[in-house]
Amino acid sequence: MEAVPIAGSVFPNFWEFLWSLFWIFVFVAYLFALFTIIVDLVTDRALKGWAKAIWLIFLVFVPLLTALIYLIARGGGIAQRQLERAEANKDATDAYIRQVAGAQPATEIAQAKQLLDAGTITAEEFDTIKRSVLGPAPSKP
Repeated sequence: MEAVPIAGSVFPNFWEFLWSLFWIFVFVAYLFALFTIIVDLVTDRALKGWAKAIWLIFLVFVPLLTALIYLIARGGGIAQRQLERAEANKDATDAYIRQVAGAQPATEIAQAKQLLDAGTITAEEFDTIKRSVLGPAPSKP
């Protein structure tokens, strides 16, 4: 019994469709691996420029073999380098947030108290600073 092709169908039967789906999956997985390798090459500070260039040239001309060799030779360090980059980005983000957020309320009140003790500000100004740092007083029910 022959498979009857549906008019306009690219896949004459179900198995050819599955086979094509498998190869599409393999191709997309290869692209993910290739882009991961390229990002790792470009961002790796320990690898010198000529070594990066050689890896990239081989990735262009012999991509599958070079990708396999790269993953075998340097694959163990990819996750470690990604973790280091993520930690560095997190530290930079945390430092930026701390810088933008300003001082803690207790620190600001202590600085205002020092200014009050030095006579730089008045008691009313100190109370104003203290209220602005602590927020409005809760209302009584």
